[in-house]
Amino acid sequence: MKKNTFTRRHLLRLLPGILLIAAGPASAQFQNFLKARGDRLMDGTETVRFVSYNIPNLHYIEDNHQFTQPNPWRVADEFEIRDALTTIRQSGGRVARMYVPSLRKAIDDSGIVRHILGPGVFNEEAFRAYDRVLQVANQTGVRVIIPLVDNWWWWGGPKEYAAFRGKSKEEFWTDTLLIADFKKTVAFIINRVNTITGVPFRDDKAIFGWETGNELQCPYSWTREIAAYIKSLDTNHIVMAGTNSRDVSDESLDDPSIDVVSTHYYAPADVTIPLITAAREKTRNRKPYFVGEFGFRPTEEMRRIIDAVIAQGVSGIMVWSLRSHDRDGGFYYHTNAYRWPGFASGAPWDEKAVMQMFREKAYEINGKTPEPLLPPSAPKLLPVDSPYKISWQGSTGASSYLIERKSDEETLWQVIAAKATDADVAYRPLYCDTTAQPGKRYVYEIRGENEAGYSDLSDPSLPVTAGDRMLIDELADGSKWYGKSGDPEFVPPIDASKAKEDRSRVRGKTGEFILYRVPGGITSVSVDLFTTAHDADTAMAFFRGGNPDSLTGLRLERQVFEPYRNEYGAYTAVRYSASGLPPEGTFLKIAFAPNCQIGRIEISYK
Repeated sequence: MKKNTFTRRHLLRLLPGILLIAAGPASAQFQNFLKARGDRLMDGTETVRFVSYNIPNLHYIEDNHQFTQPNPWRVADEFEIRDALTTIRQSGGRVARMYVPSLRKAIDDSGIVRHILGPGVFNEEAFRAYDRVLQVANQTGVRVIIPLVDNWWWWGGPKEYAAFRGKSKEEFWTDTLLIADFKKTVAFIINRVNTITGVPFRDDKAIFGWETGNELQCPYSWTREIAAYIKSLDTNHIVMAGTNSRDVSDESLDDPSIDVVSTHYYAPADVTIPLITAAREKTRNRKPYFVGEFGFRPTEEMRRIIDAVIAQGVSGIMVWSLRSHDRDGGFYYHTNAYRWPGFASGAPWDEKAVMQMFREKAYEINGKTPEPLLPPSAPKLLPVDSPYKISWQGSTGASSYLIERKSDEETLWQVIAAKATDADVAYRPLYCDTTAQPGKRYVYEIRGENEAGYSDLSDPSLPVTAGDRMLIDELADGSKWYGKSGDPEFVPPIDASKAKEDRSRVRGKTGEFILYRVPGGITSVSVDLFTTAHDADTAMAFFRGGNPDSLTGLRLERQVFEPYRNEYGAYTAVRYSASGLPPEGTFLKIAFAPNCQIGRIEISYK
């Protein structure tokens, strides 16, 4: 292997830029609250316009899909919040729209963390993520839109508020007790004093404004009452009507408590642009108007929609949606969500081109050209327990990573991966060092890269000794198979949300199998799969031996990870595994059972 000559001394040339991006815009502080003047949003004397992103999991993660973890919910930590808001900054955005506070549901397991546990009962742990969001928003110079309740059932909303009192969802809009319960939440959030900065939310200039809710289907009388109540608590921030509408209502334009209006669109450009034009004309000289959500359209259609927003003087537009890096390595995933700066694995939704286009438009809407990117900050290697399973906390904006390794016998670092990625597999180790020699001890380090150059080096890992060699198959294709029977099918990613966002799975019919061959005796096996029918996996079969025509059955331990009850229809995750096997046989056969989808296979061998 060629020795690496790009070492620390070369980084001295990059150090000034690296230090600048590592420090980031920590001193950026807002001088003014946003105000509505006529049909413009104003930051003091400056008109505010934006092309940016919705970040549903900015404060609360709904996609923690580790294979053995039944609970997908957890509170976002500082790394994830900072990564998401720094992404907005690097993308040229000025605004991020987060999602709502979550509510306890009757079906919730005790392990699920929610924000609102009952009428006027709030989870301090969960709300501290809001504190962190506002701290980081001030540091990065990104303002945050905060909606207060969801129309839908995913995170809880009117149905859950009503259930606390034994009432129906429809009563939420008119029942005085339920309205009073919701006002307790509104007052708690607006009057909250940030536990990190000491600033009351109502006095925090990083808040763009309050939105009565997300896509609410409600009588306007409810919106009028809640908007007026918000204004009675906070005269600093703008208030938006969070209704589920493609049109701007006369009521919202006439309501003195509503400062800004928005609409949501997911229709083709030829449908959306006339609706935006009509909304713009209706709001002209009256109130600022922006598109709060749009997306799931071909790239050129989205470009046309954004161009219409820019040309017509609309205040802004926000795509659905952005996902941040995951504290446990890689990214969070959720149905074609965008990851900055875009990756080859996002080709089905044209991720690279879309994200670059959004960045260009974020500057264009303000009459500017994009600023040059700086090199990314240093990534953080997560604990390395095996050379075959290496992960790291990603660098915001890094398009790839350079991984270096040094053994006890070596004095120089070797580059073992020049273009490693953290965007190919979901909720799995990111890199496998297939060249590690069993019995040798290694130390690893990593740096991020983008078009501007390399980051500083991560701290090195602790020394780790390589064990048996390992073959890992993520089932992206059949390139690692030695053979097969029949025609096993690679599962389209359309149902990936039910399978922990695993976008590369394979299934087969009864009698079909896949066959692996490794160079030495097999010592352990692990097979991760999903079942779409109860206990369907019990018909799976596994075989090992030295001759593919005379294999013997292999008994593997079965572990079942039932998902927490939810509305997503998640499949059951099942792991079959055995370790410490006598190193016999170089072939492994896996025989399919119907209603099973295999997502990952690990084979260790001497």
